[in-house]
Amino acid sequence: MDLGIELIREIPGALIAPLGYLDYMKKMKHVVNTPHGSIDPRSMRGEAYDLFNTAHGFTGIHITEKGLDLLEKYMADVRDVIGWEVPIAIDHLGHIPYEDCVNLLRRLEKYHLSWAEDVLPWRNTEQWKDLHAATTTPLGTGEDIYLKEDFKPLLESHALAVVHPDLLTAGGILETKKVGDMAEDYGVQMNIHMAESPIACLAAVHVAAATRNFMALELHSVDVPWWGDLVKPALSYEGGFIKVPEKPGLGIDELNEKLILKHPCAGFPKPWSPTKEWDKEWANDRRWS
Repeated sequence: MDLGIELIREIPGALIAPLGYLDYMKKMKHVVNTPHGSIDPRSMRGEAYDLFNTAHGFTGIHITEKGLDLLEKYMADVRDVIGWEVPIAIDHLGHIPYEDCVNLLRRLEKYHLSWAEDVLPWRNTEQWKDLHAATTTPLGTGEDIYLKEDFKPLLESHALAVVHPDLLTAGGILETKKVGDMAEDYGVQMNIHMAESPIACLAAVHVAAATRNFMALELHSVDVPWWGDLVKPALSYEGGFIKVPEKPGLGIDELNEKLILKHPCAGFPKPWSPTKEWDKEWANDRRWS
């Protein structure tokens, strides 16, 4: 499907998309509901190739005025519930063009966001610079960036208020520390992306403790009561804080193997067994999110 020349029409969700997009989405739903691995090879080289491999700004998908109204109301409702003393950041805006990012962030300025994350592909430095000039909403990115060298152009552009590296994709503990130190030189705070195991979490905790401009560590598992018990001693995040371990290494003695066996991942074999199903896995390697 040629996204550049197809006609456009309005679809549910207040988005404007290329003609044929609904049929395309049906194919995509089939592709990602796959029995092996997390990404079906067809999404890399066939039925849903464009969806998985077309960057922001080239998808032709725009937010209509109706969509902007809905998103602004959503933010207003959140503010009504949590008040004005709790900071809010937003993420996962989807594949929308630069102009739509400007329209949306201007709408949301009145809600005083802490930052808007990954609104553009991180490699589009000039667009980030222009977006920073077009809105008072602070901007942040970084969870898909590998090594500190690719953070530098963004920091030099002075477009970012936040860098948001992930230890497992940035290059490890030392590399993430280097990113934080470099960001400090440009007056930019560092938050750390973390949606992984307690082991990776504690690695991030050590980086956070050693970085002066660190502000917050992301944690996706607050609703899983046994998540912190996957390691011994158990990881506690009571009240939104994690104590930095004082033991050697990351501060972990061992894995809680009994608990791991009790909570196997659906669709995968028991822990410690062969993982031949991953031989069919295709990596979604790309330099944009």
